[in-house]
Amino acid sequence: MTKSELRKIYLAKRRSISPADHAELSARIAASLFERFDLAAIKTIHCFISLKHTGEVETSGIFERLWADFPHVKTLAPRINDETGDIDSLLFTSGTKLVENNWKIPEPTDGDVVDPGEIDIVLVPLVCFDERGYRVGYGKGFYDRFLGKCRSDCLKIGLSFFPSVEKIDDVHEGDIPLDFCVTPEWTIATKK
Repeated sequence: MTKSELRKIYLAKRRSISPADHAELSARIAASLFERFDLAAIKTIHCFISLKHTGEVETSGIFERLWADFPHVKTLAPRINDETGDIDSLLFTSGTKLVENNWKIPEPTDGDVVDPGEIDIVLVPLVCFDERGYRVGYGKGFYDRFLGKCRSDCLKIGLSFFPSVEKIDDVHEGDIPLDFCVTPEWTIATKK
C-alpha cells in the first residue's frame, strides 16, 4: 500500500481508540521504552510533543520520567523553523512554555537550539511503519529531513500503537528508516 492509503487507514484506527485505552497504551509504550533502552548511558534525547487532535502516542509521561529519573539527560523538543521549513531541536524542560503553530503542533516558545549532531536518541512520531523501519508521517517530510542531519549512530525510535505493516510501497531515497519501533506489545528492531 502507498503512504496515502496507509495514512488514511491508520489515522482512522487511531481515532477509534477510546481515551482510556489511549492513556493505557501510551503508558505501556513508555514503560517498554524505559525497560528496553539504557537511557543512563545517553546525554541527549529528542522527543516529539504529542498532537492531541491526531491521537498520537502521549509523550508527556516520557518527558516526566526523564526529568525525574534521568536528570543528566538533556531533553529536546521540535519546533518548525518558519524560514527554512526544517525542524529545530530546542532544549525542553518542565518550565518550558508551549504554543501551537499553524498546524496545531505544540512547540517550545523559546530555548537553546541544539545541533542534531549532539543527539543520541530521537523518538519519532508516526502514523504507521513497515518491517524495514520506514514510516508514514503526515506527508511534509519534516522528520526525514531532520533525521538526515543526525549522526549515523543516533538511535531513531518510533512510537506506535500498532504493529508494523509488511511494506510501504512508495518509499523514496529521502526517507530515513527507524532503528526500532516501540508498540504496546513489544519493541521491534527493523529489518534494514
